[in-house]
Amino acid sequence: MRKIFLFTVMLAAFGAQAQPNEYEQELAVHTAPFSAIGSWRGVFQLRPGVEVPFNFEIRPSGEGAPVLFFRNGEEWFEGGHIRLTGDSLFIPLDQFDNELAFAVGEGVLAGSLRKQDRSGAALAVRIEPNNTVRFPETGAAAAANISGTYSVTFAGRDGKDEQVVGIFKQNGKKLSGTFLRITGDSRYLEGLVEGNTFYLSSFYGSGVSYYKGTIGADGRLTGENIGARRSQAFTAVADAHAALPDAYKLTYLKPGYSSFDFSFPDVDGRVVSLKDKKFSNKVVIVTIGGTWCPNCVDETAFLAPWYAANRARGIEVVSIQYERQLDTAFLRKVIGRQRQRYGITYDQVIGGIADKQVVANSLPSLNTFLAFPTTIFIDKQGRVARIHTGYTGPATGAYYAEFKKEFDQEVSDLLKQ
Repeated sequence: MRKIFLFTVMLAAFGAQAQPNEYEQELAVHTAPFSAIGSWRGVFQLRPGVEVPFNFEIRPSGEGAPVLFFRNGEEWFEGGHIRLTGDSLFIPLDQFDNELAFAVGEGVLAGSLRKQDRSGAALAVRIEPNNTVRFPETGAAAAANISGTYSVTFAGRDGKDEQVVGIFKQNGKKLSGTFLRITGDSRYLEGLVEGNTFYLSSFYGSGVSYYKGTIGADGRLTGENIGARRSQAFTAVADAHAALPDAYKLTYLKPGYSSFDFSFPDVDGRVVSLKDKKFSNKVVIVTIGGTWCPNCVDETAFLAPWYAANRARGIEVVSIQYERQLDTAFLRKVIGRQRQRYGITYDQVIGGIADKQVVANSLPSLNTFLAFPTTIFIDKQGRVARIHTGYTGPATGAYYAEFKKEFDQEVSDLLKQ
């Protein structure tokens, strides 16, 4: 006999008199109720012996299919609308062209994280309903409070160490934080301090982040950024004045170049160049990124509404996209999703495949290319005023506030010229 699944979403969530839509009809099956609405805890099997937890909620939506929100620290990041088909639960993570897929059952569900087109390797994951725990507590009290700013050194795989800024906030045993690099920040990390051991993890639809470390008697931190194939050791020392190199002095025009230009097509094949009339006598902001890039997502979330509010002042924005695939159907899909989600109204053009050397080759006036995103400020005469490498996002708190202040000031100064 065919199994019938009952998706227990309260009808009140869709209106008391609402008739079942196609989505609800598809879910109306099973001998035992299956409820996705509520809190969930997931665990990735990163590699043998390494498990990384994450948390999310599935909430009713007035648009039909319930919506998943990932929780990392103080952030709730919208993942996408869930879909139940036959005996499988799918969670499309459209922002990053990924998906979570599970076999439906009772209690813990087993599945995988994979690309939506099923290419590449899949990562094993299991999820459990009605669980808000991140890292399970054993009962040991935190040996110290590591709240504050740290000077962090990550051991370089090529023998060159990387200097990073760490920001941590601890409340009892609960820990949150992020790492600032010249290429961008680690977004929101959430974890726990147990005794002299601390844990931090993050997942919002892209890659899985996991840090584990110990607190020394002198307050020095030692630990690892643990990945699926390798780990990177780090040490950290409390330093209220820890800082990165000036992000405006890392990327610049090569000698002999006085201006920056490009000619790239958008997804409809229309070629856009800074020589186009629409950019004449305007302050222009050019951002170099991609839909797959987490820090670019943060920049887009800031820049799209900022542009809508400031465009009338005589400002234009162009985003040069470097994507993981270049076929038209894929580009229309990922860029269309991004434009809809963030309400993007500025031009987005296709620069090439997502590779730093490709960017450097396609934009020969730049001395180098270090980070997605990189943002170029151009004055009304078409001259490059400043170039900002990387992005300092909302997870960095005061650093983000300072970035936004500098951004607004730079544009205001250029408008006066």
